[in-house]
Amino acid sequence: MTAEVRNGALGLLLLATFGANSSIGRDQTLPNFEFLPEMVRSVPAEAFSESAVFGDGVTMRPPVAGTIPRGWMPLHYEATEEDALRAGVELVNPFSPDDAAALARGARVYAAWCQVCHGGGGLGDGPVTRRGVPPPPSLLAEHALEMPDGQMFHVSTYGQNNMAAYAAQVSREDRWKAILHIRSLQEQAPAPPVP
Repeated sequence: MTAEVRNGALGLLLLATFGANSSIGRDQTLPNFEFLPEMVRSVPAEAFSESAVFGDGVTMRPPVAGTIPRGWMPLHYEATEEDALRAGVELVNPFSPDDAAALARGARVYAAWCQVCHGGGGLGDGPVTRRGVPPPPSLLAEHALEMPDGQMFHVSTYGQNNMAAYAAQVSREDRWKAILHIRSLQEQAPAPPVP
């Protein structure tokens, strides 16, 4: 049997099957066959209602110890000065200063979240400082220049002194990219005068 004859026979079989299926009327008032009906009609439970299933009577269960929400990666540091220094030693920026896309994104993140306090050039002269907010230290100062990326990431994550924590507002990747932008501001800044 040739391929054309076989394909023709299969095509006719398909048309016959479609025609037979279309000609058989289906009673729309009858339900479809249910496979595992217990899964289709399970017993619902309100989150804060009492439960007869669990011995303590609580319906909403706490997550299992060690559970990590989807899309969230734990950061094993606390909001302490010691952990900020430890982060400076242990954490490394996963983005390269040569990554143009990451650097551009860092500039946008900086403009949206950091510039209001730190100013466009990182001098600590953002618009909020003219409204009574204590100015942050300059990102071009020696302390900021010597601060490791990991420590800067810790500060942006947990906050420090008057600076708020930004972990809830700015993603982990965007915080690292903002640090790339800060480093580029530091590289572009003129050298301090020699005394």
